[in-house]
Amino acid sequence: MSTSGVLRSLSALGSEEEFNEFVVGALPRLLRFGHMLTGNPASAEDLVQTALARSWHAWRLRRIDDPHAFVRKIMVNSHTSWYHRLGARESAFADPPEESTNVDESGRVDDRDALRRALLTLPPRQRAVIVLRYYEDLSELEIAALMGTSPGTVKSQASRALKRLNAMLRSDDAGQAAK
Repeated sequence: MSTSGVLRSLSALGSEEEFNEFVVGALPRLLRFGHMLTGNPASAEDLVQTALARSWHAWRLRRIDDPHAFVRKIMVNSHTSWYHRLGARESAFADPPEESTNVDESGRVDDRDALRRALLTLPPRQRAVIVLRYYEDLSELEIAALMGTSPGTVKSQASRALKRLNAMLRSDDAGQAAK
């Protein structure tokens, strides 16, 4: 264990320097996670800022064993409460260009874009489960602990979300084939 790890485990209170080190190391991943939850970079930055502000308050008061999980939990809960408070907002997306300069990659980009758009239609808890499971590669037990729910609820949310995503992506494929 590193010196800072020993100091961290001996102290119930985290220092500002330790928190800054955590933020510098975790920020890119937290922003990607936030972008997957919210669907746009500006909202992701707001979500990460909110989560880090709340985390800093808790960091000063008590020892946090797994800061990454702690911040992700705050992000999921904050996003869910924002979604319920503000309601589902419609997002406008530009149509992809008619001609692509990189033909080899366009299919993959279109697939990722279709998946991202489909994810945005899911309710926030279902989206969080899918992002945590397949993007963050967490187990059902870890997701349940992070979201404060049972593993059975995680499984049912994932099942419903995957069924809905499958139906949406198949209908998009059928629409593309008809063109």
